[in-house]
Amino acid sequence: MYKLDTIAAIATPPGEGSIAVIRVSGVDAEQIAAKIFFSHRDKKSKLQSHRLYHGTLRDPKSARVIDEVLLAIMRQPRSYTGEDVIEIHCHGGAFIAQRVLQLVLSQGARQAEPGEFTKRAFLNGRLDLSQAEGVLDLIRARTESSAALALDQANGNLSQWVEELRSELLNVLVQVEAAIDFPEEEIELLKRPELAQEVAALTDKISIILASYEWARLFREGAKVCICGRPNVGKSSLLNALIGEERVIVTPVAGTTRDVIEESINLDGLPVTLWDTAGIRETADEIERIGVHLARDYLEKSDARIVVIDGSLPLSAEDKELVIAAGQARALIAINKSDLPGSLTDSDLNGLNGRIKYCRVSAKTAEGVPELKQELRNIILDKEIEFSPVAITNLRHRSALQRAEDALRHATESLSEGFAAEFVAVDLNEARQALEEITGLINSEDILDKVFANFCIGK
Repeated sequence: MYKLDTIAAIATPPGEGSIAVIRVSGVDAEQIAAKIFFSHRDKKSKLQSHRLYHGTLRDPKSARVIDEVLLAIMRQPRSYTGEDVIEIHCHGGAFIAQRVLQLVLSQGARQAEPGEFTKRAFLNGRLDLSQAEGVLDLIRARTESSAALALDQANGNLSQWVEELRSELLNVLVQVEAAIDFPEEEIELLKRPELAQEVAALTDKISIILASYEWARLFREGAKVCICGRPNVGKSSLLNALIGEERVIVTPVAGTTRDVIEESINLDGLPVTLWDTAGIRETADEIERIGVHLARDYLEKSDARIVVIDGSLPLSAEDKELVIAAGQARALIAINKSDLPGSLTDSDLNGLNGRIKYCRVSAKTAEGVPELKQELRNIILDKEIEFSPVAITNLRHRSALQRAEDALRHATESLSEGFAAEFVAVDLNEARQALEEITGLINSEDILDKVFANFCIGK
């Protein structure tokens, strides 16, 4: 559990705005409000929960008015944290919000730690662990699609799926535990092939959801795309065309870009971070050589790459090297400068790597850029995604599900090979614990409860 004290923090972003919200949660929240808030209505009436009240905040020591505010009180357990919560809506601005917070702290509250309100919501059973993580993902969402995935998780879609799977697993585990703990009652396991089939069905359900991670995590974290190519092929111009503004300096001088420039775009709901890198070539310039080294590093850690080629010129040795290397990764070739007379034919590229898709574009006129964006989205996701009822975006969830999947596969093998029930139970319990890690539920006592309820042991 945690210390039963009262915490407070500013709940709105810093800076000027129409309002700022100071949130207070804990045993003394309502008492603190009574000391500093003076309602414009009848002073003797008790404030009702889940209503807004207009009044003033005053310093109890000096009776000085701090601000004109709206105050809401939300009594436990019907609050975000499950505790008594008050929210003070004051005028926006860094100074006045801090002044109100300091007034609250002076009455006995303490400054909340990062994420502590949501942590208390979890500890008080208002949210499970995966829902709490969904709240954080929702705050950090960069597109409508990523927000939708986060909202599903915050609303408990993943938790419900995990609980349903866990319940099915417990039904199997009950039979195995019963055969181990009560052999004198002659409780038998299901026939091994049938039991193995049940466990295999659970494994398949996990495998289907695990497959969603490869695309869903891109909506949560954003895909990283490296724009690469030799100098002066128009990488920076293409970046400007993709984001729709002049973000990067463009000159005819080769090697202008030396550091990595980062920008973000939205590809039909998929958040993408673009990296514009230095032209890749052999050079004696020490600074440019560092930039080339950085470019290669970013290529290695990208989810996909756009190889830019000057379509008005024949393929150079550097072009060929990049196109061939791109065959080992998710890649798209952008044949730039389509507004100029071209000398690069389709057969030139197909002869190097016929598997890579390419688009002819003009970074100068933006011709072909919409098609390039669509192709980029397709290669990142591999195919058009249809959102499943449950998708996992979190590496922790993926790791737990993989452990559960491995344990269930091992349990199926143990059943098929005739191993003792004790070995099967170990694997099933390992899978159960992995599932419980996802929601933060760690409890093994309910297994015995299910044994007595389902099998009426001892009658």
